[in-house]
Amino acid sequence: MMFLGDVMGRAGRQAITDHLPRLRADWDLDFVVVNGENATSGMGLSGAHAKALLDAGADCLTLGDHAFDQKDMLAFIEQEPRIIRPLNFSKAAPGKGARLFTARGGKKVLVAQALGQVFMKRPFDDPFSALERVFRSHPLGGQADAIIVDFHCEATSEKMAMGHWCDGRASLMVGTHTHVPTADAMILSKGCAYLTDAGMCGDYNSVIGMQRDEPLRRFITGMPKERFQPALGPATLSGVYIETGTDGRATRIEMVREGGLLQPSTP
Repeated sequence: MMFLGDVMGRAGRQAITDHLPRLRADWDLDFVVVNGENATSGMGLSGAHAKALLDAGADCLTLGDHAFDQKDMLAFIEQEPRIIRPLNFSKAAPGKGARLFTARGGKKVLVAQALGQVFMKRPFDDPFSALERVFRSHPLGGQADAIIVDFHCEATSEKMAMGHWCDGRASLMVGTHTHVPTADAMILSKGCAYLTDAGMCGDYNSVIGMQRDEPLRRFITGMPKERFQPALGPATLSGVYIETGTDGRATRIEMVREGGLLQPSTP
């Protein structure tokens, strides 16, 4: 299985279109999850761009704190079960925060997403209790042959805490949101594959995927002048690959880098 980090604007969408079909074949992938929450102009995901990512080979798209920045997603997510929004986004939010999918070969894969609470702009409900309900209804090795948790949050400490809490209950706990890939891919003691942040699928010659001038201006002067715009250079596809055993626990984890500025990975 493969998980790819936050798709950032047009460059990120192009990276998915260019690389994912080949990666599915080269890595012999049974299931692919893509975080698409920044795929449309760097803020949210439109229905048209969601369809393009799914057509390129994603089996499931996750969102994040920008889940409904593109207003058509409010209706589109109800029509497209392959899109997952955060469990603890809002009780009134449309769509689902966890869903069971059938992977190639017939295995059942549960995908769930939650938002963190530390340093986030909005106060969200407790992600641990939200995921607890999912784990109880879909235990690993029971209803779910594998479980992937996308934890969308700012603080590395909160992501690490969630990883240890998911150990033995999920096949993969991967962080998203910060757009910077971490180098700590590992399998925890009870078999949960872990990566603090998958990074982004976007142009790394940027400030977390945005053209550099406006972020630099704001850091240096404290004064905004223009809107942030996604960087449009060659994008790196960034994420993580895992293999699981018959019990759903991870047996292998590898970081994925393809194209752009970062070093490529090999199957």
